[in-house]
Amino acid sequence: MRVQVLPFGILKDALGASDVDLPDQATVADLLEVIRGRLNPDSVTARMLPRIAVSVNAEYARAEQILEDNDEVGLLPPVSGGSGDTKAATVTFLTCEPIDADRLVSAVKRGSDGAVVVFDGIVRDNTRGRQTLYLDYEAYEEMASRQIAELASEAIVRFGVRAVTLVHRLGRLLIGETSVLIVVASAHRGAAFEANRWLIDTLKKTVPIWKKETFVDGVVWADGEPFPVEIVADRESTAAMERDK
Repeated sequence: MRVQVLPFGILKDALGASDVDLPDQATVADLLEVIRGRLNPDSVTARMLPRIAVSVNAEYARAEQILEDNDEVGLLPPVSGGSGDTKAATVTFLTCEPIDADRLVSAVKRGSDGAVVVFDGIVRDNTRGRQTLYLDYEAYEEMASRQIAELASEAIVRFGVRAVTLVHRLGRLLIGETSVLIVVASAHRGAAFEANRWLIDTLKKTVPIWKKETFVDGVVWADGEPFPVEIVADRESTAAMERDK
């Protein structure tokens, strides 16, 4: 079996596009082991591998996914840059696959950190007394991807934290699944707590992601939090509404 590997960003410089031969029933994890074997273990690229995302035929894939002949496999470094050492780093992406919170949290930690604060937003089984069956999230993906990357970078500057991971799920989510994961690593707990709270609050107000809730007795689009006045298209009407409250 042969798959086409397409590295991006810094991985493209180190690896280049190539075809890789694998045994039948090989998984994404098996492919990553082959790639790891081609790298100097002390290189930045090798240290980055545990933090990358992988796509198969333009869809995010998990490590256990079985590959097929002629699959196109993308190796995706953190979209906002970053490095594998203790310097400031961000990892942000949208995904239609379940979020592996344990793996992402573990990947953030470094010996220089005094605190890692995690916000794991999960789908609960009720909203305002109504039994929830599932949620559907949709986004203006190009804009949302850019904005979460910008938020992560701004949090590092604003709060002086070392690293931010911000991942949001799209598509249909069942009860108990993670919808948004925010991980902040810092030398001090205060900064990590403040940055994490600012990130989720700002994301909810500014990033174009919408939630549809399906209950046992109906379906509704969730009321979104108001946009900040400075980004509303009709600012005068918004200001007037605020004055009339």
